[in-house]
Amino acid sequence: MNNTQPMRALITGITGQDGSYLTELLLEKGYEVHGLVRRSSTFNTDRIDHLYVDPHTPGARLKLHFADLTDASRLVTLIDTIQPHEVYNLAAQSHVRVSFDEPEYTGDTTGLGTIRLLEAIRAAGSDARFYQASSSEMFGATPPPQNEETPFYPRSPYGAAKVYSYWITKNYREAYGVFASNGILFNHESPRRGDTFVTRKITRAVARIAAGQQSELFMGNLDAVRDWGYAPEYVEAMWRMLQHDEPDDFVVATGTSYTVRDFLELSFGHVGLDYRDYVRFDERYLRPTEVDALIGDFGKAQDRLGWTPKVLTPRLAQIMVEADQAALEVEGSRYVDAVQTA
Repeated sequence: MNNTQPMRALITGITGQDGSYLTELLLEKGYEVHGLVRRSSTFNTDRIDHLYVDPHTPGARLKLHFADLTDASRLVTLIDTIQPHEVYNLAAQSHVRVSFDEPEYTGDTTGLGTIRLLEAIRAAGSDARFYQASSSEMFGATPPPQNEETPFYPRSPYGAAKVYSYWITKNYREAYGVFASNGILFNHESPRRGDTFVTRKITRAVARIAAGQQSELFMGNLDAVRDWGYAPEYVEAMWRMLQHDEPDDFVVATGTSYTVRDFLELSFGHVGLDYRDYVRFDERYLRPTEVDALIGDFGKAQDRLGWTPKVLTPRLAQIMVEADQAALEVEGSRYVDAVQTA
């Protein structure tokens, strides 16, 4: 890489949690970053607004393009125009519970979207290195600990779609020589996690309950065991996979296990509250088929990529609660300012 010709990366799902952290990382490394944004009547770019620079500004290195993983011809055009060195496929309908309600849409975006993007790379004659965001949900009912050799047994339309994406990524690697790697990421969270995902749902409620703005939190299964890590660390692992000498598949996890009940206890305990005083059960949040336990073995990533997690679940819960408390204070101050100036 040189100053006149920076590395170019294309990121699908750039407006999501992982996309925003990966964009920060790549910009810090001097990349020119191109992101795909779905066209809608409103912008959903909150997570990357702090990074965006008007494209007319000299030296702007973040560029957004309207596109969708359901539009194959558009993907070919963009790959041919941008000529990326690296492509990170992070886009998906990624909410597991929602995938039961929208199975066909989940399969079209999370599953078939991957082959459209891989085929666009091949059709454009690109030699870009490709990263596929695979998921621990592919393991489903297979008992932990899970590593790269563990059989898949998905328990949701989302998990099944991710299995398809995983195997088609390996197929393009073996059939066409595409530098294509799967990152099998276990649950990874942050203050940028969507409000409907269980960890963020919990920490946001904790902040509101501590502030007297909410009195109850409705939850589903509290006994599910998960391996929760910190999203900014996990995007570093993504980048390292594409810097590796050979394409390969890697589990990214912490190797630790906590139940949803544990996360509740950690989060409420951080503000001196007992979760049992506020949490109520709602069967609507149960999945038709549950994934009991996901605990990852990241030994291969540690050995070959030099990657290890630093933030574990107890610290993660604190980070997220404190961030939601700070956000609530900002919202409150904005409301006061609005009233005073009205």
